[in-house]
Amino acid sequence: MIAKLAPILLLLISNVFMTVAWYGHLKFTEKPLYVVIVVSWLIALFEYCFAVPANRIGHTVYSVAALKTMQEVISLSVFAVFSVYSLGEHFTSSHVVGFALIGLGSFFIFKAPVV
Repeated sequence: MIAKLAPILLLLISNVFMTVAWYGHLKFTEKPLYVVIVVSWLIALFEYCFAVPANRIGHTVYSVAALKTMQEVISLSVFAVFSVYSLGEHFTSSHVVGFALIGLGSFFIFKAPVV
């Protein structure tokens, strides 16, 4: 049970760090680019500290395709929340449709082979 849940939790944490590393600097446009690159890189280091164990533990119970799919769905979910609450972006019906289609694709990755 832990091997099934740990990767999800670790990927969630890693994606919070990565989203902040990739997009958090957009709130600090007055800072020089080299500063935000270094700070983003340091934040991303923490992302790796959670992503690598997530994949290593997860690969004992999930396929690589399932792990990558989990990572993408979690990444989009974290990004959606971050972009709305931190960057003030608007979440539109087009986003809902696009995420629903990604969710449908995820369903097929986790489902037994169709053929």
